[in-house]
Amino acid sequence: MGEVGRLGKAAAVIGGFLIMVGMILLGVFALSIFNMLDPDFLVEEDVQTILMWVLLIVGFLDLASGFILLKR
Repeated sequence: MGEVGRLGKAAAVIGGFLIMVGMILLGVFALSIFNMLDPDFLVEEDVQTILMWVLLIVGFLDLASGFILLKR
């Protein structure tokens, strides 16, 4: 029973992190829509590589939280 409680807490932590990342991405999108942020910096190769890794890590965390919730 203790393991299920820990898995539930881990899923909540990962889910909270994913919600935070989603809010940041929505904020960047909103700023670019209202021309408060210039999205041209996303075209640079260094920035694209970093964003690719960030999105890959967030995807793996999302997959892990899904498996935790499935097991629970």
